[in-house]
Amino acid sequence: MEADHEFEGAVSGASQTYPMQCSALRKNGHVVIKNRPCKIVDMSTSKTGKHGHAKVHLVAIDIFTGKKLEDISPSTHNMNVPNVSRTEYTLVNIDDGYLSLMTTEGVSKEDVKLLDNELCNKLQEDFDSGKDLLVTIVSAMGEEAPIAYKEAPNF
Repeated sequence: MEADHEFEGAVSGASQTYPMQCSALRKNGHVVIKNRPCKIVDMSTSKTGKHGHAKVHLVAIDIFTGKKLEDISPSTHNMNVPNVSRTEYTLVNIDDGYLSLMTTEGVSKEDVKLLDNELCNKLQEDFDSGKDLLVTIVSAMGEEAPIAYKEAPNF
């Protein structure tokens, strides 16, 4: 699926998301709001009138941009949940704003962009000072970003 198509609603890539009933979502879980993968930071359920449905109010943070997003949905409706994975890589190089990474199997990966944030600035600093680093990359819905790193243990 091309990344520049925007779909509102339930249309998504085959295995990038899966449906989950609103009432089954939990705080610190993930959800898709406005076609963005988010981590739920707060949620509340309101009981509505005599014939209405309970509504779930979700407050979530985009896992890539850090932006706060909100959504209200009937508790019986399904919402998409992104398949989020974390992988640890050895940092080989930083070249032209991109991380050059290697898996434990020796497979290289060079398509993760260094973001302009505090974590990535510190990562660049530590890398420039000659430290061996392990970088944790989070990926969801066709996007990837570094979310953490640590110094590699010396054996």
